[in-house]
Amino acid sequence: MEVKLKIWIEENGQLLFGRGREILLLAIKETGSLSQAAKKLNMSYRGAWGRLRASEDRLGVKLIERGGKKKRGMELTEEGRDFLEKYRMLRQETEEFLSSRAKELFG
Repeated sequence: MEVKLKIWIEENGQLLFGRGREILLLAIKETGSLSQAAKKLNMSYRGAWGRLRASEDRLGVKLIERGGKKKRGMELTEEGRDFLEKYRMLRQETEEFLSSRAKELFG
């Protein structure tokens, strides 16, 4: 038996960050490109860019910036890497606690 949980961060009813944004940032980190990350995740470039811009606006920090050779690609900013790491830690620690507690309660 598995217990599942979705974790996202919101403020005033607006999504700031969640698993989808985490996956998108990881894909950008891996590919060095927003376009390639969107393609890999079967998203439109516009949809991926819109989600990131919304998160950046609501968080008040830049998550990505132009980078790579000739500044044609994208990379995570220091704030983006930091926020991603904190979110991943929160998600992983919560999942570990939930799994452990479920075993205690349900065997």
